[in-house]
Amino acid sequence: MSVAVDHLRKADPELGRAIKRLGPLETPLRGAPDVFAMLAEAIVFQQLSGKAAATVFGRLVKLCPGPNDYPGIEAVLGSSDEDLRGCGMSRAKVLALRDLAERADSGELPTLDDVSTMDDEAIVTALTKVRGIGRWSAEMFLIFRLGRPDVLPVGDLGVRKGASLVFGTAELPSPAELTDMAEPWRPYRTTACHYLWRAVEVLRQPDASSSSR
Repeated sequence: MSVAVDHLRKADPELGRAIKRLGPLETPLRGAPDVFAMLAEAIVFQQLSGKAAATVFGRLVKLCPGPNDYPGIEAVLGSSDEDLRGCGMSRAKVLALRDLAERADSGELPTLDDVSTMDDEAIVTALTKVRGIGRWSAEMFLIFRLGRPDVLPVGDLGVRKGASLVFGTAELPSPAELTDMAEPWRPYRTTACHYLWRAVEVLRQPDASSSSR
């Protein structure tokens, strides 16, 4: 990450000052054993708090055990809708999980070997064919499972909040504004996003009196 950080500091001094304040970051990749497992987790976690989602996901793994404490494809396909709903998932999530499992079972879903030879946009296109998987979920896969270096999830609220904090904007930047803002960060926009997420945890918005001086 040092090469990426050096580039960001030189390319964007304002972001560089935030990086210096925030310090070094650890960004380990997720250990999901395959594409199905990572996307199954993404489906469960959508629109839920972290704690609630983890509870539901734990129930799903117990019902449909697979490798590395993730659900398994055959186990999902062999479970009834009623049992899957009993884990705490909505009907829409059950339908999405079934579509994902069916695509994985039929070979329509790319494998980790497949995606290793695909560019980012091709992966997003392939993954968003799955019911319930949008661009954001695909981008999180690129960042947290594959470690792709130049991903900018412009629809991510945390990234937009972090950019607002670091650059002192009164409003959250729009996706288009964030895209322009991030142009100097190429080809290490993923590292910049990690710092923007960290900024939300650490930095505080200035109060009204200090911002008016």
